[in-house]
Amino acid sequence: MVTFQVKDLNLAFADRDILKDVSFTLDGRSRCALTGANGCGKSTLLKVITGQIPSDSMTLSRTKGICVSYLPQSDIVLDDKTVYDTAEEGFQRFRVLADEAEELRQGLNESNYEARLARISEIEERLEAVSWDRRRGRIEQILQGLGFARPDFDRPAREFSGGYQMRIALARILVEDPDILLLDEPTNYLDIEAIVWLKSYLKNFDGGLMLVSHDVGFLDDTVNVVYELFKGKLTRYSGNYSAYLKQREIEISEIMRRHQAQQSEIEKTERFIERFRYKATKSRQVQSRITALEKMDLVEIPDHLKKVSFSFPPAPHSGNDVMIVEHLGKAYGSHVIFSDFSFIIRKKEHLAITGRNGTGKSTLLRLLANQDSSFEGIIRDGAGVRKGYYAQESEKTLDPDNTVLGEVEGIADTADIPRLRNLLGSFLFQGDDVTKPVRVLSGGEKSRLALLKILLHPANLLLLDEPTNHLDVNTREMLLEAIQAYDGTVVFVSHDTDFIKKLATRILYLSEEGPQFFEGDYEYFSYKLEEKEKAFLSVPEKKKENEEKTAPSSKLDHRQQKEKRNLITRLERECDALIEKISRLEAEVKDIDMQMSREEVYSDSARLCALVSQKEDREKEISLLNDSWFEKSEELEKLKTVN
Repeated sequence: MVTFQVKDLNLAFADRDILKDVSFTLDGRSRCALTGANGCGKSTLLKVITGQIPSDSMTLSRTKGICVSYLPQSDIVLDDKTVYDTAEEGFQRFRVLADEAEELRQGLNESNYEARLARISEIEERLEAVSWDRRRGRIEQILQGLGFARPDFDRPAREFSGGYQMRIALARILVEDPDILLLDEPTNYLDIEAIVWLKSYLKNFDGGLMLVSHDVGFLDDTVNVVYELFKGKLTRYSGNYSAYLKQREIEISEIMRRHQAQQSEIEKTERFIERFRYKATKSRQVQSRITALEKMDLVEIPDHLKKVSFSFPPAPHSGNDVMIVEHLGKAYGSHVIFSDFSFIIRKKEHLAITGRNGTGKSTLLRLLANQDSSFEGIIRDGAGVRKGYYAQESEKTLDPDNTVLGEVEGIADTADIPRLRNLLGSFLFQGDDVTKPVRVLSGGEKSRLALLKILLHPANLLLLDEPTNHLDVNTREMLLEAIQAYDGTVVFVSHDTDFIKKLATRILYLSEEGPQFFEGDYEYFSYKLEEKEKAFLSVPEKKKENEEKTAPSSKLDHRQQKEKRNLITRLERECDALIEKISRLEAEVKDIDMQMSREEVYSDSARLCALVSQKEDREKEISLLNDSWFEKSEELEKLKTVN
């Protein structure tokens, strides 16, 4: 088993500790998330342990020959090599092995015959494990999974946008098949299909993983341990990201209680000091309290767990048909985006628009928001419709020379001005933050400010293009809650699987095959996407199936009929037993949920964690049993259709 151990890592900038006594171990089975507030040092930590930034001190122990691959969050620039050749660079370390094996074969007539033969056998096993002889197929499969078409393979990598260059870099390190994989926000530049593919790939990845991401659904499906970075310290939590949030919720309640008690004590102490500061008889007590205040270890609430509290203004009344689109046509030159596309958006609908990059998601939202008038067909607003539009790059609409307060004052109604500071405080712009120039804000802060500007104008139709981009997990959750409570209509573009899952009442999927609506929840849509990916990844098996289907058939004789009946009976019994077991486990999950809802349980962190773990075990078993039942049911149906 390979290991990668970091001990006593320290890094400070001036008087600020970025990383303080950080220690952790990754091995070939690790599935870890690294979380924390924006700017807390997550990316810095990954860069330090991969040698890109020097530390002040660190002990690093690693298995000899271990391969650790790192995908940074940004700043990847590729050269003139083609997309395929860039991805193939991931096989470079195996090419060294192949060359060594060839050199050993050339020298088999020399001394150390047995040792050379053993080394050749060892290398061949390793090359077989990484599909060395089938590397072209593996590279093409990874590139296609990440959204590249075959004609793209021969294009220079530098011709692609920054987001697609990140995909090429990701393909290169997946091809490398490392022992430890470090990914910093890998889903930022991926569309929904590529995210589904990457999630499936990482589930089957035979190595250790540390992942930074704001996509809760993606994290829940890929990790079983969460490391939280706060004020330079690293804390480990068992379970997936949702389990971490539940544990943290309990802890944050206790921190809030202690924080409030401490603030109350500080307030009383300051009142005493102010009251008796100039009384000689109280000077000793005053000085004692001043010293106590100076030495007090303040209870701090982690920035990424501070609650952002906001709600959209009540939606003005509108007609039931909020927007009608008839025979929409849109093209950029010879590239057709939409052709004869018609649909209706209903009142209070939550329509999610998703699909591969470049299929027209943002274009459609701009058309609906009247930001683009170059199209064919009709786009008609319903009665009383008032729109609020958040563009994917809304932060670019902010004036960099404005202060945070000045930016919202410029568009606020006179009646709203007295409450602007309170609204800004709800979006974590507190105290002196409101006087900061917009240009010094982080991406997440700019996104929050752009969202706030939408709140200042009541609307009954919200058009949101990638609203969760650059938001930390906590702010994203608050936005989700605000939209769920909103009584108007929402049309949003997103690749955030958890966001779509919890919000969408209907899904519009855009692809090269054309627009397709999915009525109902995300689970069905996800199932259809995963089936599509399975079909893509299993072309040989599908071909074999088709060959078997086209093979000549003949009726079964008496003996075969008897064997078939026996097999059907056995499969029916097995299916019934599986259903019974699934029902029992589902009842146990419901019982665990009831236990977790009790105050004496959710106030006990250890007990709650144990129940969360039990629930996850039951749900995993249910999933496996459902897969088994599905396979047996399919086999049963096939048997029943054979004469």
